[in-house]
Amino acid sequence: MLALASLIAATSSLGYALPAIIGLESFGVPSPGETALITAAVLASEGKLQIWLVLVIGIASAIIGDSIGYELGRHLGRGVLTASGPLRSERVRAVEVGERFFAKHGSKTVFFARWITGVRSAAAWLAGIDEMPYLTFLAFNAAGAITWGLSYGLVGYYGGQAAADAIKTAGTYALIVIGALAVVLLAFWWWRRRRRSTAEGEAGESRADSADPADPVDAE
Repeated sequence: MLALASLIAATSSLGYALPAIIGLESFGVPSPGETALITAAVLASEGKLQIWLVLVIGIASAIIGDSIGYELGRHLGRGVLTASGPLRSERVRAVEVGERFFAKHGSKTVFFARWITGVRSAAAWLAGIDEMPYLTFLAFNAAGAITWGLSYGLVGYYGGQAAADAIKTAGTYALIVIGALAVVLLAFWWWRRRRRSTAEGEAGESRADSADPADPVDAE
């Protein structure tokens, strides 16, 4: 990936192929999709790519790739698992258990699987094998792809290489920590601003009270 990034740095027009790699990973081809998105975002932060286009390509690739995985699972995976052969009864039972699981938890599984390396492609196949309604799959798959793509892409863009290295080293946990720190800092900034505004308001009221003329004494 580092060698590919160096090549892209020299020929930036190839950079938009990086987020497209996510589509390969999404339907089961072993590919560094997460690293590709982060690398493209870092290149965008250096002015070599347009971040909005990186995000659009990355998110679209994730949605399309998962949809292909879903269709492969629905039309091929189910047939393979239920075909005649050794342990067929166990395989059929596993499909039935999967159907019940996806009926109850399929939406959450599809959404959160996007955040877990190695699970995101399997979830699309399983959703197809267990015949999860496609429109339901598409809605939660798109929601997961959009939130995941924006989170990783923008952290790589605004955090630069340091944030990208942390995420690539520690994975999703690093992103959670970075996000939590951002929320804490934002809350602290809001609290300081609110406190300052309150203090200025109280000071203004105090000055106004001290400037009020004394009440006139009624003449007898």
